[in-house]
Amino acid sequence: MILLLQYTLIFASVLMLVALGGCFSEHSGIINIGLEGIMVMGALGGALVMKFMPNLPAPLMILLVVVCSMALGTVYSLLLAVAAINFQADQTLVGTAMNLLGTAAATVFVKAMNTAESVDNVSSIIQYVNQKKALVVYIGKFEFNWFMLIALILLILSYFILYKTRFGLRLMACGEHPQAADSVGINVYKMRYAGVLISGMLGGLGGIVYITAGVSEWKFENGVAGFGFLALAVMIFGQWKPHNIALAALLFGMLRALSNVYTAFDFLAALNLPGNLYNMLPYIICLVVLAFTSKNSRAPKAEGIPYDKGQR
Repeated sequence: MILLLQYTLIFASVLMLVALGGCFSEHSGIINIGLEGIMVMGALGGALVMKFMPNLPAPLMILLVVVCSMALGTVYSLLLAVAAINFQADQTLVGTAMNLLGTAAATVFVKAMNTAESVDNVSSIIQYVNQKKALVVYIGKFEFNWFMLIALILLILSYFILYKTRFGLRLMACGEHPQAADSVGINVYKMRYAGVLISGMLGGLGGIVYITAGVSEWKFENGVAGFGFLALAVMIFGQWKPHNIALAALLFGMLRALSNVYTAFDFLAALNLPGNLYNMLPYIICLVVLAFTSKNSRAPKAEGIPYDKGQR
């Protein structure tokens, strides 16, 4: 039971961080389908810190990993911001291209570094297994990862920013009716840039959480197993509201955690179902949930629509 709780919380942390990133972007009016690619790039940034600075004190290690993951995720999200805001490109196509490019670019980069170091194993560039200890505190048999606390803090901060600050209210106004927002002096382009960059920060952080805590073995060419798309489903199920997103993340996180611990439950083991079925479970439930709830979803009205300053 402790293992189920542990994996549920860590998977929920990943989903919540990435879904919150998508929430900020869509509240500004930009659909961010490219969260998968952003997660991979964020994972690359944080993992490189652990490779080249392995002997740092734990607090400094955590800080640098978080900063570099968020920084690289933010830089990568600029591709979406420039294409969708400045060039009014199709946001879905740009996001899809970012997903393909992110995994491919990270893999090529890692292989190039391995070649330079005369190392054959692609994953050997990221020797983060030992460095994981800096991110973990053991409370009895429970493995507490510091990223769980960071995710909770960012959840509270996201709620406060969206609903209690002028910036958040202006951001949501740009996603609902950008022409009206512009008429009262709000710079819609700047707000949309801010929304996309914040989504890049949170998506990049979600990527490093996934590879350091969510899986035991990982290679860049494997991507993030659809967690970016699952986070989008969490965002939709949570109705673009941080507190609802947190609850949805816990639900889908628990379903994903079952694939790691189902053998520990006698009644599940007795079913003798293949392990891959449990891996598929969150995605199957995702499709079922969205099929029944999509009609009642209330997305920001202007999401996905390029802003035309001359349109009223």
